[in-house]
Amino acid sequence: MNFQDFSNFKFMITPTFIKIIFWIGVGFCVLFGLLMMIGGVGSLYGGGMRVFMGFLYIILGPVVWRIYCELLIVIFKIFESLEEIRKK
Repeated sequence: MNFQDFSNFKFMITPTFIKIIFWIGVGFCVLFGLLMMIGGVGSLYGGGMRVFMGFLYIILGPVVWRIYCELLIVIFKIFESLEEIRKK
């Protein structure tokens, strides 16, 4: 990679940012799930469902977020493959 590739948008930096955003999103999923569970435990009536939903959010949230981020990265992988085909 050289500056000309970077300045002509032949080199993509967004996949690196998507990986960082993935880990930030996982942190938010776990944090939000824990807050839901704590709120459910602290409620007087009907907190069991909030605890259960918080648990599901901790487990399924990162999985769904990973799928979304992978779909974004696939777009850039397609671009890279098309660039290789074009060069050939």
